[in-house]
Amino acid sequence: MTFHMRMPSLLILVGASLLATPPAPAQINDGKPDPEFAVPEALDLPYALAFALDNNFTIRQAKERIKQQEGIVLEVRSAQIPKLTASGSAQQVRLGALGLTNDSQAWGISLSATQVLFAGGGVRSNIRSAQLAREAAVLDFRAVLNAALLDVRTRFYTVLLSREKIKVQEQNVGLLQRQLQDVKNRYEAGTVSNFEVLRAEVALANARTPLITARNDHRLAVEELRQALGFVTANEPDVTKVPEFVGTLDFKPASFELRSALVTAREHRPDLQRLLKLTAAGEQAVVTARSGYFPAVSAVATWQRSKSPSAFFKTGPVESWTAGVQSQWNIFDGRARAGRVAQARSLLEQTKLTVAEAQLNVDVDVRRAISTFQQATELAEASKKVVAQAEEAVRLAHARFGAGTATQLDVLTSQVDLTTARLNQLQAFYSYNVAVANVRRAMGLADELQPVGELPWPPK
Repeated sequence: MTFHMRMPSLLILVGASLLATPPAPAQINDGKPDPEFAVPEALDLPYALAFALDNNFTIRQAKERIKQQEGIVLEVRSAQIPKLTASGSAQQVRLGALGLTNDSQAWGISLSATQVLFAGGGVRSNIRSAQLAREAAVLDFRAVLNAALLDVRTRFYTVLLSREKIKVQEQNVGLLQRQLQDVKNRYEAGTVSNFEVLRAEVALANARTPLITARNDHRLAVEELRQALGFVTANEPDVTKVPEFVGTLDFKPASFELRSALVTAREHRPDLQRLLKLTAAGEQAVVTARSGYFPAVSAVATWQRSKSPSAFFKTGPVESWTAGVQSQWNIFDGRARAGRVAQARSLLEQTKLTVAEAQLNVDVDVRRAISTFQQATELAEASKKVVAQAEEAVRLAHARFGAGTATQLDVLTSQVDLTTARLNQLQAFYSYNVAVANVRRAMGLADELQPVGELPWPPK
């Protein structure tokens, strides 16, 4: 199976289902788990990934960071929109200073509108910087998403691996039990000594230890998968319930080419693209800092209506309005602006250095992932031959033992070799599947089961 590289769009389809699996609803709402959420009877990898999309805590936090950044964009963009303020006052006045006893009221209301006309480019650059930071948050969401789904996939594979290890150990125990019974029958027939029976009993007892360990590993793997999914057990009957895990660890040959993988990673790694967005935002921050050297010009309009008290005659309300332009220019501020510009430029250079370092880290990450993939491929291919040879060795050992040309030690040794070969094959297939997923992550590609396209989340 060869993976054909295809450039994904900036936004990936997250809210949609994975393949034909409907998306799972969010289990945590308003910080509280839904008690109606029940552990499913069966759980496969597509549903696990779909559930994690809506319930993994790291993914949900990344979504909230996008919302936070959108709020910042909204706040900064307000500088382009006219500001309208209203004020009012009311007073009860007693005019007794001149010997008069008239009581009167004083009140006033005013409306003021202000529109920035020129700010040295600071408003526009500040808005653009916030927009770039929002795009960086989207790319951070993509990076978090890829890492979280890789973790879920790996945890699911670990559950399958531990389950299959239990089966192998159970098969081993079953074979040793049959071997023990066969030896006992031979002992009763007088063809073998009591030593052979004792040896078979010891072998069976030793085989039960890894079986117990395998079962515990499976329980722990299930809990780690539950943590990666973000599944909170709120329903009391489900505390001890474990779903049936659907899937197998198969070996489906894939191929990756180092040169194309490096190019793809440099173009699509969301963490690298995020740093490039932050670099562009840093350039806008320099423009914002330099805008302090220019005057700020605003258009201002004010409407007022007020009434003042009078001791001698009644007066009516007075209405007035003004309109004009006002400007403010800090001619000298003790070189505070120069300090802000220097800080912005230094932060920009630091971000550029971070980008260069990240590019190197991405290259190394891809090379390491492909090297691990090559190793896993070789081990998986070799393990298939070893298992077939070990199964044949066990068959021949039993046949020779039955004919009296082999000892029981030969049978037990071949059985141990078969168990080891099966466990090595499971581990090789597990490592191979994890290596394939890790190469895709290193290249910046979405999960294999995750469709790519326009998505309703995050909002544009």
